[in-house]
Amino acid sequence: MGSFFRSFFATILALLVFSGICIIILFVIASGIINGITSSRKAEVGAKAILVLDLNQAFHEQKQDNFLASIGSDDEYDVPGLYDVVRLIHHAKTDSAVKGIYIKSNHNSNGFASSEEIRNALLDFKSSGKFIYAYGDVIEQKSYYVANVADKIYCNPKGGVDWKGFAAEITFLKGTLQKLEIEPQIFYAGKFKSATEPLREEKMTDANRLQTAEFLNALYNRLLYSTSEERNIDTTTLRKMVNEHLVQFAADAEKYKLVDGLKYDDEVKSELKEKLGIGKYDKINFIHIEKYADAVNYKQSGSDRIALIYAEGDIVDGKGKQDQIGGDTYRSLIRKARLDKDIKAIVIRVNSGGGSSLASENMWREITIAREEKPVIISFGDVAASGGYYMSCNADSIFAEPSTLTGSIGVFTILMNMQKFFKDKIGVTFDGVKTAPDADALSVSKPLTEMQKRYFQTEIDSIYHDFKSRVADGRKKDINYVDSIAQGRVWVGDKALSLGLVDRIGGLQDAVNCAARMAKISDYSVKEFPEPRGLFDQLFGNYKNTIHVKAMKEELGEDGYKTYSTITKLRSLIGTTQARIPYDITIE
Repeated sequence: MGSFFRSFFATILALLVFSGICIIILFVIASGIINGITSSRKAEVGAKAILVLDLNQAFHEQKQDNFLASIGSDDEYDVPGLYDVVRLIHHAKTDSAVKGIYIKSNHNSNGFASSEEIRNALLDFKSSGKFIYAYGDVIEQKSYYVANVADKIYCNPKGGVDWKGFAAEITFLKGTLQKLEIEPQIFYAGKFKSATEPLREEKMTDANRLQTAEFLNALYNRLLYSTSEERNIDTTTLRKMVNEHLVQFAADAEKYKLVDGLKYDDEVKSELKEKLGIGKYDKINFIHIEKYADAVNYKQSGSDRIALIYAEGDIVDGKGKQDQIGGDTYRSLIRKARLDKDIKAIVIRVNSGGGSSLASENMWREITIAREEKPVIISFGDVAASGGYYMSCNADSIFAEPSTLTGSIGVFTILMNMQKFFKDKIGVTFDGVKTAPDADALSVSKPLTEMQKRYFQTEIDSIYHDFKSRVADGRKKDINYVDSIAQGRVWVGDKALSLGLVDRIGGLQDAVNCAARMAKISDYSVKEFPEPRGLFDQLFGNYKNTIHVKAMKEELGEDGYKTYSTITKLRSLIGTTQARIPYDITIE
């Protein structure tokens, strides 16, 4: 008994000590947060600054909170959103303290349309007469698309430029499901609606191969044409360099004028010092764009307001998570902007491959109502397809970049029959009772009846008809014409413009300018939604997700994690009607 009590009290003491340590840690963190909030810390640009743009940094649509920045760290800053980056580059154009821009051009973590917006901002900056330098050890093609605007492009003598063309790869799971004796029961509308192909095919269908080849070639052509224009190399030569594998080493990139020279990092820095007119031993005032965002006031201010709603991620029913477009959450945000008398126009930035058809319908409805009271402008990001297009199609005007992937007007649903898997693989059987013949239609423990299959296909066809009707009404097109360009087919922004699916080619700033014109206002500020999250969510929300993803990637590797992500996404699709683009297409 004495031993028991000794162990008991030792355990209690340990818990008290642990709790005390936790309280102290939380107190320290809270103190840091309070100091961070109450302090007037403001970064400084300094003299003869060079703005650093690291393409390896993924710029989401909205600012990403940095935990260390939240507690007042002097060397850590929040990551600006894509629109922030564009506005910061425009601000730097007229900032006398900024003498030029330095692009770190190895890997580019941003999508094609996002890269296009950044590139256009850099071209505008370049018109000021200030310099742009780009440097990378090995410059990837998507990085080169941005970097080719630079006055000087350098690469490591032992590195090079990736110049091999684009390839798209899709992971197929049909064989895996067959080995497991799992039968996917798939219902879809649209011959190009290929989101379910990983489950029902072992390779791309002819229709999917056609649409993928078309948009991949469109992206490839933009790389070639932009390079031709900026580097004064004809596209025939550029294609030959790809097809004949002429650019294998850094010396080849220099020989064929893709870069201006081969230099190590220190040599590029020395050249920049000469350009700035500073001494050999002086330190270059590099200011990263994250710090620059903290140092300057780059957002427009005014008495009137334009609401800017960022809709990024999968479309889901309910409130959704931080990286999702929850139908209920965004319906409320659009309604809030509509009912706010100080808000004169609404801009919605859509970067989504779609998701729940019902959530898309609900947001379409809210946009339709809002449009009756004030201008509603849509700006498409990297992807605005299927459900992302559904929710947007009735806006006053739709803007897209030439590289935006859009369209994919079609729907599908998936129901799994796992009866043989349970019985033959793990020895599990099921039994039960029901009050109606179809009460258990969604059960995974048995196959659908022929009647149930007809019911689900009829439902899919009905939703598809509604989708096309929404597009026909919003775009003012005949429904038969819409059907001819629908069928689940994906289009790039350039083609979508000629088809009438979008109204203008342009970025988010162009959409904001359009909203101001339609609202007849000039003195305005942009109020961004969703509004910033609470401190507790900043501290613990991102941390948990980041640690989970990092651990999975370390365990599975990049390719294994992609396969894992495909499986988990497929699992989330089962049992709900989806308006979603073909996903997990890896472009290299």
